[in-house]
Amino acid sequence: MTSRFLRAIAAILILALPAAAQAGGTLRFALDQDPDLLDPARSGSYGDRIVTNWMCDQLLDVDEKLNFVPALATSWEWAPDNLSLTLHLRAGAHYQDGEVFDAGSVKANIVRYQTMPLSLRKAELAPVIGIETPDALTVVLRLSRPYAPLLTLLANRPGTMMSPRILGKTPDEIVANPVCSGPYKFVERIAQDRIVLDRFPGYWNAAAMGPDRVVFLSMTDSTVRMVNLQSGQIDIHNRVAPTDLAALTASPKLRLVSSPGIGFQIISFNLNHGPASQTPLGQDRRVRAALEAAIDRNVINQVVFDGRFVPSNQTEPPGSRYWNPALPVPPRDVAKARALLREAGLTRVAFTLIIGTDAVNAQIGQVIQSMAAEAGFDISLQATDGTAATDATKRGAYQAFMGIWSGRPDPDGNSAIWFACKGFLNWGQYCNKEMDQELAAGSSLTDPALRVPHYRRVAELMAEDRPNMVLFHFTWLWGLGERVSGVKPMPDGIIRPAGVMVKE
Repeated sequence: MTSRFLRAIAAILILALPAAAQAGGTLRFALDQDPDLLDPARSGSYGDRIVTNWMCDQLLDVDEKLNFVPALATSWEWAPDNLSLTLHLRAGAHYQDGEVFDAGSVKANIVRYQTMPLSLRKAELAPVIGIETPDALTVVLRLSRPYAPLLTLLANRPGTMMSPRILGKTPDEIVANPVCSGPYKFVERIAQDRIVLDRFPGYWNAAAMGPDRVVFLSMTDSTVRMVNLQSGQIDIHNRVAPTDLAALTASPKLRLVSSPGIGFQIISFNLNHGPASQTPLGQDRRVRAALEAAIDRNVINQVVFDGRFVPSNQTEPPGSRYWNPALPVPPRDVAKARALLREAGLTRVAFTLIIGTDAVNAQIGQVIQSMAAEAGFDISLQATDGTAATDATKRGAYQAFMGIWSGRPDPDGNSAIWFACKGFLNWGQYCNKEMDQELAAGSSLTDPALRVPHYRRVAELMAEDRPNMVLFHFTWLWGLGERVSGVKPMPDGIIRPAGVMVKE
């Protein structure tokens, strides 16, 4: 009797305890945009990287201090002349269709990134002129010149490995059912709604993964994400709006995690890509200089972000190693803006600015629109979802586009993509030979002290030509529900799946 009684009391006490985070369950992750194509060869948005980071491993990764760490490659070394990089691969890793991860599959992926007609990785990987596979777990990348940013690339889309079994399929077939070597495998995608991933039992680090299923929900309105977080319908709220921070931090059931970011908000101008570039904004840098003079970045930060972000006019964060101290964030000067327009023979300039569909992008756009109007600019705001906006910029069907860049540990990854003549995000087709020379020189050096002058000159050329305009660097803000634990904030704005747990 006593034994049965004690067992009964123990069972009641166990049931009374709060549920512990454990392996299993479904994690519901609300995104601030509908992700781009889930194909690393063709995608270029922040949203798709969040999803593919759970679905696909890269050869390398970075930690919270932006140091390179092992992933599918467990170690690596440069040759003495820096003209080759040897990767030592992880034994026992598999793709989600059962294919073995090996050197041959690494070569097949990199060759696809370099040669596929629709690939956006071609320019990034141009210095790689040879790929050798001396054995199943060794890859040697031969280079045309020393190229320090290669490590950053291998920790990003060009280092993302997809199953060799699907690489020969059509681009549409690949995005309809992507297969990687990552912790969660693709199940389904409902456009503008959700992407569903399930745990891959054969993953090499499966023991570190928590949820059985991850559902990414497209919720472009930050208010909608916040309401769903408060009601328990989602577990992770990506990119909390500063206006929601007070409510979030006041709730005993919710938590805020944040990280200073290397990502930034940028406006791309169409300078030379089709008929849409033939405007005063696209053809005269004095007009772009006038627009910058009309804008107060500090006002944007205070009004939209409650002062939590970092006003910035360079692709490197203020105060960081490669930031140029000779080019501080300029103050607003409406008189200067009007004078520059008069110098260009203009009094008013009209153009369309494509922005995201969420409330935060609308706020930024409205603040810019209001400030610029005082200096002589008539800006029409065109709210467009991520996929349609990416398509428009690729085709040159835009005058100005405001987007985000999640940032890279290497300065080349924050500048060459936008400013090099063949940069894959150089949608406006800006081209300056001196800029290309400085970017090439900076990327060829592995000593940071020797690289600094080149990237500071890049910042100067950007300020002179103004092919783009950086507005601010992010502070990444995530809201967490009471079911989730183990979320580690990262400076690139991408939450890693290892260690994340949910409780049912």
